[in-house]
Amino acid sequence: MRKLIPVFVALVMAIGANAQKKENPMKENNPFFNKYETPFQVPPFDEIKPEHFLPAIKEGIKLQTAEIDAIIKKSETPDFNNTILPYDNSGELLSNVSKVFGNLNGANTNPVMQKLAREITPIMTQHHDNISLNPELFKKIKSVYDRRKDLNLDADQLRVVEKIYNDFVRGGANLSVSDQQKLRTLNESLSKLSLQFGENVLAETNKNFRLVIDNKKDMDGLSADVIEGAAIQAKKDSLPGKWSFTLQKPSMLPFLQYAKNRALREKLYRGYFMRCDNGNISDNKENIKRMVQLRDEKAKLMGYPNFASFVIDENMAKTPRNVDAFLQKLWVPALNRAKGELKEMQAIVDKEGGKFKLQSWDWWFYSEKLRKAKYDLDESELKPYFSLDNVQKGIFFVANKLYGITFTKRTDIPVYQSEVLAYEVKEANGSHLGVLYMDFHPRDGKRAGAWCTTYRTQQYRDGKKIAPVVSMVMNFTRPAGNVPALLSFDEVTTMFHEFGHALHRLLQDQPYDRTGGDVPRDFVELPSQFMENWASEPLVLKAYAKHYKTGESIPDALIAKLEKSRQFNQGFETVEYLAAAILDMKYHTPTTPLIADVRAFENESLTKEGLISEILPRYRSTYFTHIFSGGYSAGYYVYIWAAVLDADAFQAFKESGDLFNPALAAKFRELLTKSGSDEGMTIYKRFRGKEPDIKPLLKRRGLD
Repeated sequence: MRKLIPVFVALVMAIGANAQKKENPMKENNPFFNKYETPFQVPPFDEIKPEHFLPAIKEGIKLQTAEIDAIIKKSETPDFNNTILPYDNSGELLSNVSKVFGNLNGANTNPVMQKLAREITPIMTQHHDNISLNPELFKKIKSVYDRRKDLNLDADQLRVVEKIYNDFVRGGANLSVSDQQKLRTLNESLSKLSLQFGENVLAETNKNFRLVIDNKKDMDGLSADVIEGAAIQAKKDSLPGKWSFTLQKPSMLPFLQYAKNRALREKLYRGYFMRCDNGNISDNKENIKRMVQLRDEKAKLMGYPNFASFVIDENMAKTPRNVDAFLQKLWVPALNRAKGELKEMQAIVDKEGGKFKLQSWDWWFYSEKLRKAKYDLDESELKPYFSLDNVQKGIFFVANKLYGITFTKRTDIPVYQSEVLAYEVKEANGSHLGVLYMDFHPRDGKRAGAWCTTYRTQQYRDGKKIAPVVSMVMNFTRPAGNVPALLSFDEVTTMFHEFGHALHRLLQDQPYDRTGGDVPRDFVELPSQFMENWASEPLVLKAYAKHYKTGESIPDALIAKLEKSRQFNQGFETVEYLAAAILDMKYHTPTTPLIADVRAFENESLTKEGLISEILPRYRSTYFTHIFSGGYSAGYYVYIWAAVLDADAFQAFKESGDLFNPALAAKFRELLTKSGSDEGMTIYKRFRGKEPDIKPLLKRRGLD
């Protein structure tokens, strides 16, 4: 059910509720009960305090319950205007509060917020089930659904009716009373386990491990800015005079790539891949066992053979079998390529007299040596051209060239953390399009990774369009001393990726909340991965890749090296990703949902597929937040599925001879604007004129 989703992904809406001061004096000072007096009605972060959330959540539940009751009590025959539309518009206060809370708990949490999350999550889950399992409400929605073709509905209205009806069916509305009670119990347990899983990963990533170095010789091979960053981190850790490396990738990866001390590389990487698998209070193995079992029970209760079948039935792939077949098409050539890469790196080890078999913690170090040997390219040559400010200018440049939109920094818009930046986004004609927050760097209260979210989605109320408020959250390299934040090329593509998600939300224009921007999970990564393509194009690089000291554009010779090396290490990158995607499918199509040993299950699942020991899955089970706390369960495959779409879509621009072809840009904008108005493949074919071809993806990765 998607009208009301649990706290962390609840859709945001503007609130119009006036504070009922006589009923509850606490409302007078609670910003959620009053109209936001901020630019563009963004959340007043400077006024919101932790104690405001729970009262507002409870009031939001009360108000939406009253809205649902009002729909049920209407005596007239159910139709679109008296049933579907008021349901689609219901819960504005609750959605607003839960969205702010969920986003802050992910990007700027603390023990108080985490305690609140443990209290709020079961309340929200119960409310969700109270709506989805309300027999009188479902009766009215079903009445409209059954007569939908006789009600003179337009295409958008018809799709909303069908989607909402399907939400209720998938939410258990057709189950018996006893089975509905079982479903309630399952949903509550799963929501609590998911929350705990994420909290454990946050603690293991940001607090429970440090590689502390007190001898500068142990950092031989590292650049000055990386060493300076480690010194700054050590001061934050109350270890002045030492150097501290964390499990955040901006800290960890440069060490794995360049530190000559092999034993310390192993120690750092082992700290990373053993997260939540250490038998301590943050261990996630029991949580995984229970979640897999409960998800399987839920799927069977809903009439599906396993949880993957339940999830993928809504996606473009339709069945787990189709997903498995698709992954295998890529697995075999990718694994063969990775084995070839391993052989080349082992040859370097042997030539240098290493006298050891390359291990997983060696891959980054020796792949950098291999890149230097094959392409005369070192990551450190690129980073001076990729200052954070310049990369930011690059994404804005591409958006302006494609869609004519502009980004103006605003200092009068409240932000939730002092280092967050806020931008007003405008159309080419100067009209307001939305607000974009950008949150770049790691901190203790932020979970790892990168994501894009919304504080308010685009919507219509009384015929008036309400603009979205979007946020990009990353964990990029921080500035070090007098050196600005210099990004690796992987971080550059991540910036373009999340910006693609942001553009999807900013450009969305749909009349109804339920279908606005709603696309299958294996379509949702198309806009983000599509945007990545521009990051490495020479024309675009010349526009944004400027040396942070001299301001000179990246030289043609360096662009040529980058171009030649685009397929470098693609065996490794594809295999580590596919291994995680396969592992996800194994958990959610189990022969038995009772897993005795998580570590053994993981090892056996991937050994059967032929994964080599030198490569670990991108996410081992115990910190695989995508599938156990992030909404991608039985869906991690979607990134590579969408990669077929994005490579094929970008091929259209390449074939046209113009990276910013106005006609194609207009058609792709329409794809973003109207996403949710029809099935994913139908929307894609309107843009491309045909179904996607896998060949551009295979060629791009060197797997053809």
